[in-house]
Amino acid sequence: MKLYLVRHGETDWNKVKKIQGQVDIPLNQFGKHLAEETAEGLHDIPFDLCISSPLSRAYETARIILEGRDVPIITDARIEEMAFGEYEGKCCARDHWELPEDFQKFFDDPVGFRPGKGGESFADVRKRTGEFLESLYKKAEGVYGNVLITTHGAALAGILNNIRKEPLEKYWGIGVHSNCAVTEVEVKNAEAKILSENVTYYKETVRPWAGN
Repeated sequence: MKLYLVRHGETDWNKVKKIQGQVDIPLNQFGKHLAEETAEGLHDIPFDLCISSPLSRAYETARIILEGRDVPIITDARIEEMAFGEYEGKCCARDHWELPEDFQKFFDDPVGFRPGKGGESFADVRKRTGEFLESLYKKAEGVYGNVLITTHGAALAGILNNIRKEPLEKYWGIGVHSNCAVTEVEVKNAEAKILSENVTYYKETVRPWAGN
């Protein structure tokens, strides 16, 4: 079984570096365009199933990639973006910073990061994304050949941290993936191997990451 993990396309909150978390912000026109370009790049992959975060920016990315195909899309809250609670909607641009200074640890110290009220820790997200992978291996391996998974920046990093079996301090791996970037993973006997990571199928310059 192969998994194709895709971070959602761009949103207006990505553009202005607002923390989205679990606020349901849709794709903007550029985000839809990126998904269309990614659809072309994945045109020859015969997907059997798609699992998406229930948030519309991820679901719409999946729908665009699979447009014209008879592929079921199911949602799973375990791959929803990290919850930031009281920090959602705040700006994290350095020239318009609206967060506690300690929030910087989100970017460079996953172990030391402390969520705001109503938010999740990195350990929380790693746990639920790990449970998602475990159930996926049990239910899908040997049943499906190619599975498309559309999710978010921090949730995707949690999935890959589980696959790599690395400690929490290495949560971000090679860094946050670009919008609509694709990571290919091969699963055999419930063991996963990353074949390629953060591959984009478009030529446009994507704006710097603004979070989730």
